[in-house]
Amino acid sequence: MAAQSFGKFERVLRVGEGRRLKRLAEQADYIGTLEPEYEALSDDELRGKTVEFKQRLENGESLEELIFEAYAAVREAFKRTIGVRLFDVQLMGGIALHEGDIAEMKTGEGKTFVAVQPLYLNGLTGRGVHLVTVNDYLAKRDAEWTRPVYELLGSSVGFIQNLMPFAQRREAYACDVTYGTNSEFGFDYLRDNMAVSLDGVVQRSHAYAIVDEVDSILIDEARTPLIISGEPETAAATYYQFARVVKELEGAPATRKSAKGEDETELSGADFLYDEKFKTVSPAQSTIAKVERALGIENLYDPSHVILVNHLMQALKAQSLYKRDVDYVVQEGEVKIVDEFTGRIMEGRRWSEGLHQAVEAKEGVRIREENVTLATITLQNYFRLYEKLAGMTGTAKTEEKEFVEIYDLHVVEIPTNQPIARLDENDYIFKTPDAKFAAVLEDIVERHEKGQPVLVGTIAVETSEYLSELLKRKGITHNVLNAKEHERESEIIKDAGQPGAVTIATNMAGRGVDIKDLVRLFAGDRIYNIMNRFKIPDDQPMEAKILSNQIENAQKKVEEQNFVARKNVLKYDDVMNAQRMVIYEQRRRVLEGQDLSDEVREWIKETVESGVSQFTDSEYAEDWDLDGLVTSMQSLYDTDITVEELREEVDVADRDALSEEFVEDALEAYEEREQALGTELAREVERYMILQTVDQRWREHLEAMDYLREGVHLRAFAQKDPLVEYRGEGHALFEELGQTIRQEVVFTLFHIAVTVEEPALEPMQAREGSLQYGHETSAGADVIAAAGGTATALAAPPASSASFAQAPAVNEHRDIGRNDPCWCGSGKKFKKCHGA
Repeated sequence: MAAQSFGKFERVLRVGEGRRLKRLAEQADYIGTLEPEYEALSDDELRGKTVEFKQRLENGESLEELIFEAYAAVREAFKRTIGVRLFDVQLMGGIALHEGDIAEMKTGEGKTFVAVQPLYLNGLTGRGVHLVTVNDYLAKRDAEWTRPVYELLGSSVGFIQNLMPFAQRREAYACDVTYGTNSEFGFDYLRDNMAVSLDGVVQRSHAYAIVDEVDSILIDEARTPLIISGEPETAAATYYQFARVVKELEGAPATRKSAKGEDETELSGADFLYDEKFKTVSPAQSTIAKVERALGIENLYDPSHVILVNHLMQALKAQSLYKRDVDYVVQEGEVKIVDEFTGRIMEGRRWSEGLHQAVEAKEGVRIREENVTLATITLQNYFRLYEKLAGMTGTAKTEEKEFVEIYDLHVVEIPTNQPIARLDENDYIFKTPDAKFAAVLEDIVERHEKGQPVLVGTIAVETSEYLSELLKRKGITHNVLNAKEHERESEIIKDAGQPGAVTIATNMAGRGVDIKDLVRLFAGDRIYNIMNRFKIPDDQPMEAKILSNQIENAQKKVEEQNFVARKNVLKYDDVMNAQRMVIYEQRRRVLEGQDLSDEVREWIKETVESGVSQFTDSEYAEDWDLDGLVTSMQSLYDTDITVEELREEVDVADRDALSEEFVEDALEAYEEREQALGTELAREVERYMILQTVDQRWREHLEAMDYLREGVHLRAFAQKDPLVEYRGEGHALFEELGQTIRQEVVFTLFHIAVTVEEPALEPMQAREGSLQYGHETSAGADVIAAAGGTATALAAPPASSASFAQAPAVNEHRDIGRNDPCWCGSGKKFKKCHGA
């Protein structure tokens, strides 16, 4: 019954999809009816349409009212510049993209051209729109390829690249349409929120974005957050020491076949177990004793040695789970990460938590120091910043559940312009790697002799090089595209379709895991037993329904595991994201030069009241520490209030009265400093100190949250939900952060000395520094996929006419009591006159 109901539900969905495709086709037909009108326009008249569209938007029309005319203009511009007339199915895809959905279009259907339509339309708002793609090569190629279309229409297009100078980067974002990679957009967002002035901010808005290869970017690469990190003090010798220690240890793969209550690690006889699937290691207790003896310490788990536990775990992972020429390559004395999905080297990116240093120590190369997180965000939360998001790919329908759940994106399957001619054959499984490579080699040779171009996909650098060596022995001329050939990528791709060309590409399909690897990890025993039972020869491939089912189940398990990992990362980052938005909003207000004096007054009131509460927390007033209270207030700001005056003027048994007295006095002192500095300079000093304090304390808070997340999973042993614990303690830490920032700003404002000078620095976003860009390792995914870049300034002072230094304020009339007549002869009490 349930199955029948589900079948009906699917049919209803298909009917709904059919209705939408019919509507999209009708809208594409309507755009076609406008074609003669736009063909009759001169180039200047066609360009003038953009001015007309913008004026109509200002007059209150919506983008939806302009879409058909705008798309007709784009189609005409394509014909005049590139000589291409967009097909109706491309118009249908463009409409779906504008409506904020994912257009699933098969490879070769021209998605690059499809995207120009909604990008041009949404760019009319003047807020800047983004096209997100998978690498710098495609970002530059697509922007340059379509530039004539934009320029004929009077629109502007730019692209951002890794290591692009700041001036060029800001110019690219100033265009109507900006092309770039997901990592560059994400890092620019983080850098913008580390900038010290608005002149250092490049992104104008997050109004609309189209994500190309949306499944790769929003799903595969979304498992690990983007991070910007800086360099603290660490000891490289420690990593080398642990690398030497673990090299002597014996590891074995985990099987999880021990009986309940038994320790598989101890029973295995190995020093430690490693799990390829979950990227975990588990040392035996006897191994801990070995390590303690090697290090000359009594207890590795002593609080004073807690950091060494992480060193051991990372060294074991580096030794057993991370393979040279698979997960990384060593070039010019550096360990460089290889992207799991593209097979390319990821320049400037490093594993965090000490893993990269452990790999460097394992390989015996120079160790670059460990990094501290300065800014971080998940790709999910970055892309959820956009008011409207859309995507394109050839393979999205199978992941629609995740797209809807995480991004509220629905998939629209756009039909092909012509019937598909490609043949998708069944998979072949061989009993041994040698048999598989022999069959591959034979097939390549046969097709090469016929003059067919051949593209071979491999999972790793070492596999591509092994196959390359086999081809060399056969005298087959070929090209290898892997992480070591990144610079020749475009040239190799260009020639791959030539008659007789043979090209080997690492992870050329981008998504998923090598089929053989899938079977080995998730269905290896069953497949191997079947092949043995039927006595299948090593060189004979196996092709059967049961095999297809096993592979399909293995792929489902991979996707389920990855989905859980991505959701887990997102749940934890959602906690951070709420905090991040508060901090970034506060920074933005500072950069925009808003008057924050009212907030500062509230902070003064809060800080003073907190101080009063601290010294009057006893139940009985006679136990209150008035001397301590006065001393505390004198250290906070330059007050003349004494204990004797308090007893004379205030009911010292009334906490509220004490607070009111000190709050009034502190605010008077604040007003006095403002008068001395002048209103404009006083506001600038406030903004400067708030920015400095927020940045410093936020970085420390990120580190505290990192430590909390690393250890919170242990709460599960106490039957507590780690996420609930993380959320609760994270909230408490954030509340403490806010209080710390407010108190520190108040204290500093009362003590800072200001000297007027000529401006020494121009406002800027970036100074060359020592920041690193990467993805942090996280539960369920030790994958790195990010972008490097130029370092940004964290603490450069804003261009101003003041320099700041800590110094106590001076009262030249300390001999005058606060209630005495003022020395100036005004007749007012000193505290209400020059003492104010």
